[in-house]
Amino acid sequence: MNSTPAELAAGSGRTVRDRAALAAGLVAPFLVSLVLVPFRSDLSHTNAALVLVVVVVAVAALGSRLAGAVAALSAAAWFGFFLTRPYQPFDINASADIETALLLLAVGQIVARLAAHARRLEAVTVTDAACLARIHSTADLVQSARSADTVVDHVRGELTALLGLSGCRFQYGTLLGQPPRPATDGGIAVGHRSWDLERSGWQAGEIELRACGNGHYLGRFMLTPGAGPVPPLQARLVAVTPADQTGAALEAAGPVGAG
Repeated sequence: MNSTPAELAAGSGRTVRDRAALAAGLVAPFLVSLVLVPFRSDLSHTNAALVLVVVVVAVAALGSRLAGAVAALSAAAWFGFFLTRPYQPFDINASADIETALLLLAVGQIVARLAAHARRLEAVTVTDAACLARIHSTADLVQSARSADTVVDHVRGELTALLGLSGCRFQYGTLLGQPPRPATDGGIAVGHRSWDLERSGWQAGEIELRACGNGHYLGRFMLTPGAGPVPPLQARLVAVTPADQTGAALEAAGPVGAG
């Protein structure tokens, strides 16, 4: 199974979207405040602040929490510059206007956090759904494939797409050496210590993902990390399942199929 459109869009478009949102966070509050200047004598400061809150919400929904925070700071600054007396300098005299500016900043920060959290939940849902589809696909193949080699080839493709690998090969039979291998927490076990992928990234060299059937080691996938970012935790945890399904297929095939 190749990467789904949702996965491709989430991966390739994230950087461009975040950059665009960050630029919008800087520029949009300025432009909107400038548009409100002709109406500032008739527009209450509360309503002006609410308009700017809408801008912050839009930026936060588009990009990252950083973009939302930048938009909130920009909105508070331009609110004070264009829409409160004395106009033009970055100075606010009236206590009510100071309170409005601070509330605008606080509300913008809170909205930015909520929007970022909602996007993370959406990303987790998409990732979990894609991973579940891969597991179901492999399980169906295990039931219907006439050869364990077919399952091995399928899982190699699945792991490559799921983890963004630059290479993935399978070794049958006896396991040699002690290369790094996936840990139960989603990290990488190197000997007796754990390698934190989130902080340190992929380690150079191949990673061993064992295929076991009925408690026996029947082979292993040797994973070569790609040049892209470390795959999300959900994908790293799920990667063990297709390997176990391969082990089940090899166990069912017996010595002839595994040979």
